[in-house]
Amino acid sequence: MRKLVFAINITIDGFADHTAGIADDELHDFFTDLLDTVDISLMGRKTYQLMENYWPKAYEDPKATKSIIDFADKFNAMNKIVFSNTLTEVSWKNSRLASEDLLKVVSDLKNQNGKNISAGSLSIANQLFNANLIDEFWFLIHPVVLGEGKKLFDGLDRKSQFELLDIKKFNSGVVVLHYKNLR
Repeated sequence: MRKLVFAINITIDGFADHTAGIADDELHDFFTDLLDTVDISLMGRKTYQLMENYWPKAYEDPKATKSIIDFADKFNAMNKIVFSNTLTEVSWKNSRLASEDLLKVVSDLKNQNGKNISAGSLSIANQLFNANLIDEFWFLIHPVVLGEGKKLFDGLDRKSQFELLDIKKFNSGVVVLHYKNLR
């Protein structure tokens, strides 16, 4: 059975904001390695629009490092399923707009053969967490305090316990905590 994994950049005070993180080569290399373990990425509209706005064109960015290009290669080639109530189409290569229920799609995918599945949006992750479908978490904690923004695990209706599988520390001060959901 495939696993559903969720990796998220968060601040020390628990806010998930991609603009507050330290997006260096070490971070991109981590996510590129993580992509080697998955073959489908699930995302909501906001994450899709954010990612689709940059990654297909990353090759044109004069500041793009080898790490950024390596990530772009893998992410652009990966199958992506977008969950949205407002989008009517998606144009990014290997993307499809889901018309089915998120929980049903994920349950069906987990029972198919293949690599792991990644969830890449807070709204989707919260729904999947409440349904107890996320198997592993990677929390990339950035040495930043925001004081406001979208909180990780806002509005959850269940508790869960985790088993720590691994800890990594990046030169930037980012700490990666890898947990298994004990359900």
